[in-house]
Amino acid sequence: MTRFVAWYNTEHRHSAIRYVTPEDRHFGREGALLARRHQVYQRAKARHPERWSRDTRDWTPAGPVRLGPSPNLTPAVQELKRIG
Repeated sequence: MTRFVAWYNTEHRHSAIRYVTPEDRHFGREGALLARRHQVYQRAKARHPERWSRDTRDWTPAGPVRLGPSPNLTPAVQELKRIG
């Protein structure tokens, strides 16, 4: 279990938080990582526009996320709680 938790927090990139690790997010590295990725994607799109039919991936920080929202809340109420 210890190895899994270490991998999950330090290596696994989570789609819900824009493919950064929980550790990167926790220690404030998320913004810089996502900015670099955005630059890489913009350069790739400029070099080969024929490969891109739409905009690149959204690399802005994900904002607050929650684990296991209450099952008693409707999706609309969950969204209102999420955005504050």
